[in-house]
Amino acid sequence: MEFFNKVGKVALGSRLRLMTAIITDDAAKIYELYGMDFMPKWFPVFYTLTEDREITITEIANEIGHSQPSVSKIVQEMIVAGLVEESLKSNDKRRNIVGLTAQGIAFSKELKLQLKDVEAAVDGLIAESSTNLWAALEEWEFLLEQKTLLKRVNEQKKLRESQDVKITGYEPQYREAFRSLNIEWISTYFEMEEADYKALDNPEEYILNKGGKIFVALYKNEPVGVCALIKMNNSDYDFEMAKMAVSPKAQGKNIGFLLGQTIVNYAKEQGAKKIYLESNTILKPAVNLYYKLGFQKVFGLPTPYKRCNIQMELVL
Repeated sequence: MEFFNKVGKVALGSRLRLMTAIITDDAAKIYELYGMDFMPKWFPVFYTLTEDREITITEIANEIGHSQPSVSKIVQEMIVAGLVEESLKSNDKRRNIVGLTAQGIAFSKELKLQLKDVEAAVDGLIAESSTNLWAALEEWEFLLEQKTLLKRVNEQKKLRESQDVKITGYEPQYREAFRSLNIEWISTYFEMEEADYKALDNPEEYILNKGGKIFVALYKNEPVGVCALIKMNNSDYDFEMAKMAVSPKAQGKNIGFLLGQTIVNYAKEQGAKKIYLESNTILKPAVNLYYKLGFQKVFGLPTPYKRCNIQMELVL
């Protein structure tokens, strides 16, 4: 186990596979000990068939969490071994029913005695251990069902990379980045509209000089994300959050959330009570981000954008 001590928890999958291999190897020897010509991989399918009910290969696969082709292959192997038969008579003639042969039924009775000894041996192992592995596996399965290891790793990746992200206020040197980043994402999904050009070509006049704010996300000192807070007059809202864009090469680094969070915090500092935004539901990651920031749907406000089909507000 020196390798795992050296590598650590990142080798979790490899260590579990090794333990599985050790236990599976012992399982094959246990069947030999009891004089049984049986393969360990057959057990889940065979045990399901011992419950004496009409069942198909697809239903077995769903019940034990295996793929249908895998179960089908195991069934064919057990048919050759004389333990299982298929195409049994059923109340529904459209279903291909699988069941135990007379030999399989006799084998299942012998298997029950073996299982008692195996269960007692596992109970003894649990008693000797400071950790109940069976209970721990149930807990891990539940936790991974709630959030997969892939998602957990992705979150850590975003967190690590976000430490290299700096959010700064707009300066003239970022004018082209503000324009080009927005044009890039708008053109990817929609068509540029007159209101877009008005804000992007004249950010000082249209946004900053009217009491708004623009923030820029720098990743390793390169501008890769932007977002604006536009002052709203003659409205129930203090500001509109708009013109958020993140470069495709910098996505997955939590930049959108960091920009949004900065916008919200700045609005609070200005004494704002409500922030408004417009978007489109085809932009699912963006809409999910807005919900994460606390925005909720609203309806019926006039908009200059043809692409807008969802309006949201954040009550501060």
